[in-house]
Amino acid sequence: MKRILFYLMLSCGIVQGVSAQKNATFNVASYNLRYNNQGDGVNAWPNRKENVKALIKYHEFDIFGVQEALAGQLKDVAELTEFGYFGKGRDDGKEGGEHSAIFYKKDRFKLVQSGDFWLSETPEKPGKGWDATCCNRICSWGKFTDLLTKKDFYFFNVHFDHQGVEARKQSGILMVKKIKEIAGNSTTFLTGDFNSTPDTEQIKMVQTLLNDSHATSKQAPYGPEGTFNAFKFDAPMDSRIDYIFTSKNVDVLKYGVLTDAKEQRYPSDHQPVVIKAQIK
Repeated sequence: MKRILFYLMLSCGIVQGVSAQKNATFNVASYNLRYNNQGDGVNAWPNRKENVKALIKYHEFDIFGVQEALAGQLKDVAELTEFGYFGKGRDDGKEGGEHSAIFYKKDRFKLVQSGDFWLSETPEKPGKGWDATCCNRICSWGKFTDLLTKKDFYFFNVHFDHQGVEARKQSGILMVKKIKEIAGNSTTFLTGDFNSTPDTEQIKMVQTLLNDSHATSKQAPYGPEGTFNAFKFDAPMDSRIDYIFTSKNVDVLKYGVLTDAKEQRYPSDHQPVVIKAQIK
């Protein structure tokens, strides 16, 4: 009787539908938005925010981490009302300063838990770490349930220091420690601007725990190798400093560095990195 019922379900497409839901993919991205700096002139945030939003919508981001975003920029991106977002400001643990916030489609993902920590010797409170002299650096994270597949995963988003060599090295060590502490053996994504090329100690440290999606993509990586353009349309973009890392039970079906531009101007001084992911 059970076999007959199975074949009836198969002929009606029910089994295929259940299987498709279980194995559904989603698009993960990392995007340094460049903070709202009036000194950027024609490239200042008010002149490019609509292009950022259009890019996110056109390329169908499902969940993504942003770096450098000030509170007002987060609110601007959140005009895409299908997204929820969270993440504290790095200066005061509230809304002050830049954020490493996470955006997610509310009809696809349920936020179960969230938190933040700073890249320093005292990660539980705002502060600079090691030899960093410019800025506090923060990581925001969330635990999600995929409402389509019913699978849980953790998502971390971070911005490493741009000056402190030791700060970047120690931040790699801290990230591995905190991910193990918070996520354990659960499915994990890590996005961010690491201000580090693939040959550095900190990137190799992260790779002791997570896969670099650039290397594991089933389809050949799309777009340039580099991810920083300095608002120059003819930038060589040969240095990769923005990443998406995944746990080993995630299939990366494709990886790309997007080069969308309008009137030969990029929406940010970083290119967004995007993957199509499937949790096994």
